[in-house]
Amino acid sequence: MGPATSQDLVLRAPQTQDAAAIHQLIAECPPLDLNSVYVYLLLCQHFRHTCVLAERAGHVDGFISAYFLPDQPEVLFVWQVAVHQRARGQRLGQTMLEHLKQRLDGCALRFLETTVSPDNLASRGLFNAMARRWQAPLQEQEFFQSTLFGRQAHDAEPLLRIGPLGAA
Repeated sequence: MGPATSQDLVLRAPQTQDAAAIHQLIAECPPLDLNSVYVYLLLCQHFRHTCVLAERAGHVDGFISAYFLPDQPEVLFVWQVAVHQRARGQRLGQTMLEHLKQRLDGCALRFLETTVSPDNLASRGLFNAMARRWQAPLQEQEFFQSTLFGRQAHDAEPLLRIGPLGAA
């Protein structure tokens, strides 16, 4: 599937040449955890078909990293959703998730999962909105407790699960 455009917005699968710009975007989007450029290179190379890059006027405004669970190919795990400050308030996160779901039409996708810390209200709002939009239930359960992060100070990461996803 080729790039989707809306006005001057381009949504597409990322390429390895985008990894450094994605790394910079994540650095500018706290509270997201910043990974090495190498991780973003791997995402752009190995998982490009389940990731989305949003560009506008030559700038990376958004990025979603996601992958199918190896032992549950009907479950898409959304790792990070990043929207640059200049693009906030325009529902870019929703647009990227919708684009990704449409791009994966024909795959075995039945559930979308992600982890979101309890105090990340923006991300929680995004996934609640998507569950409503897709007319699918959203369930929350304990997943990664804060103690699992060792000495790194990190909030717990409950699992949010949307689905089953229908044709809505």
